[in-house]
Amino acid sequence: MKKDSKDQILKAAILLFNSKGYDGTSIRDIASLAKVNSATIAYYFENKAGLLEYCFTHFFEQYIRKMEDAYQTIDKGAKECLKRVVAELLHFQSENYQLASFIYRELSIDSQVAREVMSTYSLKEKFYFQKIFERGFEWNEFRPHSIPYLLIQLKGLLMMPFMNTHYMREVLYVFPNEQFFEQKYLKEIYLWIDNTLTPSVKIKKEVVVK
Repeated sequence: MKKDSKDQILKAAILLFNSKGYDGTSIRDIASLAKVNSATIAYYFENKAGLLEYCFTHFFEQYIRKMEDAYQTIDKGAKECLKRVVAELLHFQSENYQLASFIYRELSIDSQVAREVMSTYSLKEKFYFQKIFERGFEWNEFRPHSIPYLLIQLKGLLMMPFMNTHYMREVLYVFPNEQFFEQKYLKEIYLWIDNTLTPSVKIKKEVVVK
């Protein structure tokens, strides 16, 4: 059995799940694209459901690890920490845009896997974002806001480019996997952080005595 067979299977599954959908993809399709036999897929993942679960775990384990590592900079300030977190998450999604697109599409379906993700990884994600927002309020770096509504806005900014990559490419002519997109879009998210969260500074006018 080839050493890289597992990676080949995973790459083939992500490509096919993303283009044909989970239900429209068979084990035979994946085996053919990965150039392995069905027994090899069964050896690593047991079946198609096991492969789907692995895709979710593979994505979110890395996603949460990025958040945890970036959160370690919280003592440098909530705003700087939040920018570090979104930069890491955007970069991770851009590098894995096909997997991100498939995962987010599957999360919109009420399934056992989606519910398990919500009860584990999504709650961890909420925990870290909430801690950053609360520190920002406490340290007067952020204006008071409703945290659930901040999360809706921030998650929308982070997820949208990867939820409908066809729309991005065919209508907007924007390619989420390109470095140019990542750099430009990150600046837009930073602007949202600066304009939405940061307290406005009142400029005192000096009275000039003639």
